[in-house]
Amino acid sequence: MKIFKSRWFKFAIASIVYILLFVVWTGNPWLLLGLPLIYDYFISRLAYRYIGKKNDALREKYPLYNSIYGWVDAIVWATVVASLVHIFVFQLYVVPTSSMEKTILIGDYLYVNKLAYGPQVPNTPVAMPFVFNTMPFSTTTKSYSECVKWDYHRLRGFGRVEREDVVVFNFPAGDTVLLENQAVAYYDMLREYQTRYGEAEGRKRLYDDYTIVSRPVDKRENYIKRCVAVAGDTLRIVNTELFVNGEAQPACESRQHIYFIKSSSPLSAYTFKRLGITEYDGTMPYYYAATTEEGAAALKALQSVESVVRYNNAEPSLDTFPHHADYPWTQDNFGPLWVPQKGATVELTIKNLPLYERIIDQYEGHDLRVEDDKIYIDGKEATSYTFAMDYYFMMGDNRHNSADSRFWGFVPEDHIVGRAEFVAFSKGEDGIRWSRLFNKIR
Repeated sequence: MKIFKSRWFKFAIASIVYILLFVVWTGNPWLLLGLPLIYDYFISRLAYRYIGKKNDALREKYPLYNSIYGWVDAIVWATVVASLVHIFVFQLYVVPTSSMEKTILIGDYLYVNKLAYGPQVPNTPVAMPFVFNTMPFSTTTKSYSECVKWDYHRLRGFGRVEREDVVVFNFPAGDTVLLENQAVAYYDMLREYQTRYGEAEGRKRLYDDYTIVSRPVDKRENYIKRCVAVAGDTLRIVNTELFVNGEAQPACESRQHIYFIKSSSPLSAYTFKRLGITEYDGTMPYYYAATTEEGAAALKALQSVESVVRYNNAEPSLDTFPHHADYPWTQDNFGPLWVPQKGATVELTIKNLPLYERIIDQYEGHDLRVEDDKIYIDGKEATSYTFAMDYYFMMGDNRHNSADSRFWGFVPEDHIVGRAEFVAFSKGEDGIRWSRLFNKIR
């Protein structure tokens, strides 16, 4: 039909799509200023008359220019489209550690759905495409500029973070980084130095020994864990078992713990491999291995095995959140802990301040200080606090080999990247794991 070939029809369709996708979805009415550009492209053609015609003439006159222009045009458009898809639709996440085994394996490439919870508008829009926080072949040169910084804004998604979701997020404690030793969290190293040298001297020595930089939220390292408690929940871990709102949580089949094994004869590498156990050590008669409940039962069934006992850490440590002597928690005996919820108000005391001080000071940007056992927020004495964001508690399925919320605390909503949906590709030491391709993550 003639109407479908009409420039006005094409302009109307393009305008509707633009308004729905960019103006309504982002909630930014300033983007309506883009409509004149769409009008010019389909109707007035002013840009083509003054620029496009000259460009077409050059392409006809100079074959080399035409060839270069074609390549540059294709590369620019491909970069723009790929960048928009990466920012607003999905990204691939390569699993670097075993913290989520057996659910996810090292070398898995995961499809991370950003539409599940709604994509974030970048905090640092001026950045090199296709790289994360450092330039290729460098561990120190930033790949982004902070000349333009945007506040947190999340577009509408299809849902909210739920319990048991496998979530990719920006590492909350990654706001400060030791460039020479990025595998170690800055705050862990700071505690170690301050324990050894005292608070002021420890901080000074750390800054003397390392190059220390800060990173915006969207450039902090990506982590992947399972959400075990959402905003408003109260969680507790008792002898490695997780309870949320007073109810024991069912264990997923792929969850692992460390087990101590006593055997009357040697256990070979082949035996562990046959049982699907990749993390193990020890010599007869004592071994330890990270495995599932099913794997532990299989070990118990071996004729030479006398006992299989799950490890239960009962020794409190300041490495465990909230890193305070008033909370003698461990990774296996933790809480009870209430997860902050947007709009909820808590009474603030010197006793419970360690639980929420990082939220108030770092994540929600207030000036927090304590003087004479009184709490001051933005210069005013405070006896309560109302949270501005939702928070989540994340744990790895490989419970005894996971740096997670038990060690560095809550994950703010503005750090959430997306939900891991399926394994897009997987490669291990023996090559491509064909059986894992397109496996849904549960």
